[in-house]
Amino acid sequence: MVQTETSSSRAVSIDDAAYPPPLRFIFEPPRVLFIEGPDHPSEGLDGLAVAVVGARDATAQGLATARSLGRGLAESGIAVVSGLALGIDAAAHSGALEAGGPTVAVVGSGTDVVYPWRNRRLRAEILRRGPVVGEWPPGTRPRPHHFPLRNRLISGLCLGVVVVEATARSGALGTARWALEQGREVFAVPGPAGAPRSRGPHALLKAGARLVETVHDILDELPLDAWRSSPTPNRAANRKDSASTVDLLEAIRSGAQTVDAIAQRTGRKVHEIWADLLGLEVRGRVVRGLGGRFGIGGSPGHAGGGGGGRGLDYDARGELGAPPQAKEERWRRTS
Repeated sequence: MVQTETSSSRAVSIDDAAYPPPLRFIFEPPRVLFIEGPDHPSEGLDGLAVAVVGARDATAQGLATARSLGRGLAESGIAVVSGLALGIDAAAHSGALEAGGPTVAVVGSGTDVVYPWRNRRLRAEILRRGPVVGEWPPGTRPRPHHFPLRNRLISGLCLGVVVVEATARSGALGTARWALEQGREVFAVPGPAGAPRSRGPHALLKAGARLVETVHDILDELPLDAWRSSPTPNRAANRKDSASTVDLLEAIRSGAQTVDAIAQRTGRKVHEIWADLLGLEVRGRVVRGLGGRFGIGGSPGHAGGGGGGRGLDYDARGELGAPPQAKEERWRRTS
């Protein structure tokens, strides 16, 4: 069942100061983003967030794990992002709300469309604390090809993505693929050997994802200190660059434009570089052009590949996926 509520969505263009800074870095960022919720829903849209995604038909253990992770992240001051779907998504949102923290729902429809109907009360609770966001205009009904595209926004808003229960062909693995393309961390919760919903997380773990048993496994891997120390635009004018920022800017000036190239040039980890790039982008010091290449103050490169994540291996059969761009092209051709 799909119903539409009276829309209070705000259309925010990519040139607007209210546009979420992390999304400016992603492949094909929406030119206009629709945001419904509090008047100033900055929490959860500023990059200090983690996505928790997984199976719709989750087990009781999976639901409990997602709820616990959502609660623990919120208690640590980190917003929880998910897709408002049944199962793992709903449990993660609920855990964050229980802790009094913000949670962001990224939808594959207009932000005024209540879908799935069973999550209508959860949606109402989310709107009291944080935003519901999407790239489709109010009134747009959910369509199958919307959701793979939606997944790039879920990962794009976050420092990392956690997969809790997923089959080998789950959409949650699509979110993990986008995270890799965007230079985010990928985490996975292991499950019982041989269980269908364990295959997705286990495939990610075999390919190099971080194993998660408790929220501390996530917190220990994220560049939280670097992110929180990144100056806001209001503080930036009179603050000297750190040595690491100087090295990063010099690497870009010398021709290292992709995240991987910058990491190689500076000898730093990709997720640490991402935290600094986010702060620099907010301050207007760097920009990202087509193909995921970075430039100084408005002169990004326009060719070549994007900034990858920690280097999970793609399965030759495509189980972990051809690059997300190729998958989305298939969706467009068959939709």
